[in-house]
Amino acid sequence: MDLGLDGNAALVTASTSGLGLASARALAREGANVAICGRTKSDLDEAKATVEADGGGDVMARQADITDPDDVEDFVETTAEAYDGIDHVVTSAGGVPSGAFLDTDDRDWYRAYDMLVMSHVWTLRAAHQHLTESDAGSVVSITSTSVSEAIDGLVLSNAVRRAVVGTIDTIAREWAQDVRANVVMPGAHETPRIEELIEQALDRGEYDSYEAGLEDWAAPIPLGRIGDPMELGDVVAFLSSERASFVTGATLPIDGGRTRS
Repeated sequence: MDLGLDGNAALVTASTSGLGLASARALAREGANVAICGRTKSDLDEAKATVEADGGGDVMARQADITDPDDVEDFVETTAEAYDGIDHVVTSAGGVPSGAFLDTDDRDWYRAYDMLVMSHVWTLRAAHQHLTESDAGSVVSITSTSVSEAIDGLVLSNAVRRAVVGTIDTIAREWAQDVRANVVMPGAHETPRIEELIEQALDRGEYDSYEAGLEDWAAPIPLGRIGDPMELGDVVAFLSSERASFVTGATLPIDGGRTRS
């Protein structure tokens, strides 16, 4: 299926690894010009090479910290200048620390809010004019199934990510004449974030081995496995495309059927 993304300009935040990188790769495979960002130059260079190997479009890599509003604005404007506008925005963010409610202090909450919510707000605010000037303007925000069903030991993700969904629900209506906006809620995918969470659980003595942790994550999933990041990326590309032209304000779980609510 031709998604009609050839030559479009797509910006993806926090895209040097995990689901952000998978989304950039999927968009590139459909012929889009893709702008990626990350904080570490070595990771950025590696991610750029990976995305370039996947697609026929141009790839721009920009060093940026998405918790810094000036960096975010610079990333957006540099992308718009390079590609004469922006057609699609995908907001992604790194994972926040795990922990129970009483083990989480005020600084953890503020950092999580900047990482997950304000990075998203700054990106959309800076990109709004470019998206409205496009004939194909779209936003896809990557959150987590934690916004629908709380995950034990992840209070920051459970609580803070819900603000992203509320933002998308709002702009899907406010920007409806010009821009489509949707949310994807990934469950467990084989990303560095899952590796990190399993390693943290190993340190706490919850698992005897990494393999046992992986099996535990897969156990509640009806499909019997965790996801491949590209399975998420392909959905992001579809939602960004003209094939999803009547889809806006949707919140879509991509979790192998795990979420019950």
